[in-house]
Amino acid sequence: MPKKMLSKSKYLNGLQCLKYLWLLYNDPGKIPAFDASTLRIFDQGHQVGELAGQLFPDGITIPSNDFMGNIKLTKKLLAERKPLFEPGFYQDNLFSRLDILNPAGDDAWDIIEVKSSTSVKDVNLHDVSFQRHCAVKTGLKINRCFLAVVNNKYVKHGDINPFEYFTVHDITDKVNQAAQGIEERIEEMFKVIALPACPEMRLGEYCNSPYDCPVTLCSAGLPEGNIFDLYRGGKKCYQMFYDGILKVEDIPADYKLSEAQQIQKECAISGTPHIDKKAVREFLSRIKSPVYYLDFETINPVIPLFEGTRPYQRIPFQYSLHKVTGNETKHYSFLAEGQEDPRPALLRQLKKEIGTKGSILTYNQSFEEGVIREMAEVFPEYAEWAAAIYPRMLDLLQPFQSFSYYHPAQHGSASIKKVLPAVTGKGYSDLTIAEGDAASSAFLTVTFGETSEQERLQVRRDLEKYCGLDTEGMIWIVDELKKLSGEKNQTGVQQRLFEL
Repeated sequence: MPKKMLSKSKYLNGLQCLKYLWLLYNDPGKIPAFDASTLRIFDQGHQVGELAGQLFPDGITIPSNDFMGNIKLTKKLLAERKPLFEPGFYQDNLFSRLDILNPAGDDAWDIIEVKSSTSVKDVNLHDVSFQRHCAVKTGLKINRCFLAVVNNKYVKHGDINPFEYFTVHDITDKVNQAAQGIEERIEEMFKVIALPACPEMRLGEYCNSPYDCPVTLCSAGLPEGNIFDLYRGGKKCYQMFYDGILKVEDIPADYKLSEAQQIQKECAISGTPHIDKKAVREFLSRIKSPVYYLDFETINPVIPLFEGTRPYQRIPFQYSLHKVTGNETKHYSFLAEGQEDPRPALLRQLKKEIGTKGSILTYNQSFEEGVIREMAEVFPEYAEWAAAIYPRMLDLLQPFQSFSYYHPAQHGSASIKKVLPAVTGKGYSDLTIAEGDAASSAFLTVTFGETSEQERLQVRRDLEKYCGLDTEGMIWIVDELKKLSGEKNQTGVQQRLFEL
């Protein structure tokens, strides 16, 4: 039986998990499709790769949509001794396509791999080692190996300058180290691919390194409230799993846990929430009326879209703001229109709506505060206003992160996506857009991509619903905390009571 082809991407999959590799070839239906956020990451990687081509103006792009055509054209163009983009090499059932192959001296070549990350990672070294292995097998002489990554200090002024945008690292020596044992690893992968049944692989740290594995099959049998829900469990979770401990409530009494983990265990056993009423009341006492509940949504494009911005810089395109005064609630919102920098318009509107007195509640204050600080640095006319904002901010994450309140339905998480349904019984499950990455991806698609007007308007409605729920949900959470801690003053927005 002939061997199946092993490509670079599947080699990297096999390095992470041989079970994942087997499924890719033999039962791909068990591997979920990539979500929109992951596809957006891939798209950004393609954009960065295209930009890297400008480093070599005389380079030749080899079409990659025709597998054998790409390989044949690569062989032909090698004789021209010009930089080649997307050259493909196939030998002994091994295949790899390179980002850039650049002539070096009279008869050798340099490999330049392009990544949208900002630093050299171990997986990149194995990536390039496989590329070099495939090229050398076809008789090519490789001189040096380089990795071009994004310079996150680069600031856009006019057109993107690729020579400043990229930082190029010589990784030849590290690739040499990564390549040790590559023949044996490849042979093992071919054997695994040919197995009649899927190999058994127990859960381990490699499930999330270097990437989150998309295969859900391995964890499908874990019970509700399983050990991997343990707050900041890390390696401890895997060791307990190997010791046969499957649920948080089953952790032995003599097992060393942090205070937060102990609270989580006790709640898992009792099935009831934990609340430190004194600590919650202390937090609530710091909230001053009128109360503003604020949430930003941001994009962070790898290739800067606007003047004066850097790769991956957070650019807010939307906010939701709920103002609560006594029993009166008002909602304000901003969602950028057009393709210009949204920050000037956002700042003008936010300054008018957020007032000069009262608390500003956020969920994960460091994020919202950081976004405002970055904007104030770029638009100094707002620096004084921003400086007055920071002391008014309170972080609603705090009582949950400190475990002053914890409900077993949170499953060890203090994220608002877990806290809101646990505390109020309401959540994000009915929304089309239900998390931040999806919101960013959707906004970029309908603002800078080619979509119908109907789709654009629908996505904007979905964005308004999602961001609005973030801030309205905070009101509900605060109201419940007041009830649960014995506070008398409530907004009246959320009427649901919890049985403690």
